[in-house]
Amino acid sequence: MAPKHLSAFLLAVCVVLLALAVPLLAGDPDMLQDFCVADYKSLEGPLRLNGFPCKRPENVTANDFFSDVLASPGNTGNPVGSAVTAANVEKVPGLNTLGVSMSRVDYAPSGVNPPHTHPRAIEMLFVLEGSLDVGFVTTDGYLYARTVCKGELFVFPRGLVHFQKNNGGAPAVAISAFNSQLPGTQSIAMSLFGASPPVPTDVLARALQIDGGVVEAIKTKFPLKF
Repeated sequence: MAPKHLSAFLLAVCVVLLALAVPLLAGDPDMLQDFCVADYKSLEGPLRLNGFPCKRPENVTANDFFSDVLASPGNTGNPVGSAVTAANVEKVPGLNTLGVSMSRVDYAPSGVNPPHTHPRAIEMLFVLEGSLDVGFVTTDGYLYARTVCKGELFVFPRGLVHFQKNNGGAPAVAISAFNSQLPGTQSIAMSLFGASPPVPTDVLARALQIDGGVVEAIKTKFPLKF
């Protein structure tokens, strides 16, 4: 094969391989059977997987695919005035390997779902009741924001910092859908001020350009998780 034709052939092969790799990078891996209901008990042993092992088919029931976890409103009586109730693989074992999950978000009047990210999923938020001010920030620092009303939806790209705020005087409710069985949630404030071991105060003071005493005062509002 001539060098010119060989180069074209190799380029075509690379393009095909990259195209095949895109679905693997886009979300959870595709399943290899009809379902793989999560076997929570297996986690009591030494085995650890990226996800959950499957129950034996004879032990699977319809209840493995059912949950009423989103039926009741969350408790918004907290400093931020919001509550997120997840319906992911940790709550619904039948979601294992299916690559989807949902959450219910309840907002008190003026309540906020503080800035956070989902490292493993895109989020599509649908407003059931009320009206929300929402937005996300790109990696170059641009804010895309608008008001989303009852019956409308908004998409937050994977991994970008985003938030929601109830802009009304009555409670609001939204449902979020994710393209991951376990999208993960990383709160910006909690990660910076409530990490364990703690992020050094001088690092935060320099990064945020504030006094170290202010950093310590903020840390008291975020109890350590571990």
